[in-house]
Amino acid sequence: MAELNTGDGGGKKGGGKVRSKKSNPSVDLTAMVDLAFLLITFFILTTTLSKPQSMNLAMPDEPKIDDPVPPETPAWRTLTLVLGSGDKLVWYSGRTDGPPLDGPVVSGYGKTGVRDLILNKKAGVDAKNKADGADLEKSGITIIIKPSKKSNYKNLVDILDEMAITKVKKYAIVDITDADIKFLEDNKIY
Repeated sequence: MAELNTGDGGGKKGGGKVRSKKSNPSVDLTAMVDLAFLLITFFILTTTLSKPQSMNLAMPDEPKIDDPVPPETPAWRTLTLVLGSGDKLVWYSGRTDGPPLDGPVVSGYGKTGVRDLILNKKAGVDAKNKADGADLEKSGITIIIKPSKKSNYKNLVDILDEMAITKVKKYAIVDITDADIKFLEDNKIY
């Protein structure tokens, strides 16, 4: 309980007059403390906590030893993205053991960079598959993502976001090869 002390004069200089004794006023803060705890409890219980945002990532099962070699994707349906330093990447179509069909070309991230590239390549592959009469679900574009040691985690998350935005169904994150590192070094982003 809080008390407010007021002085009563203390001396006897009043000429002998007898004064009545004043009681010290006090303020009871118990109700105020109860109200404060009720308000704190109310705001804690009604506050919505932010939920972590995550993206579903489907990972394939480990191959069994007795499984046959999986069929290879044709070179014209593949797009390889090699993540370099400085928020840049190198892309090419085809394989690294032979001359690439397109590229290697340096690109950036975002709507005007890799997203336009993926959408254009996807449209080209879908048009060719449609002309050939192939099933678009099974024979769409395949994107191979190869992060380098100089790339950062944000770049990998950006590429995975682009896969979700462009609705690419088949993509894989694989280890970088020496030929890919040479592409990065030639373009000065490694």
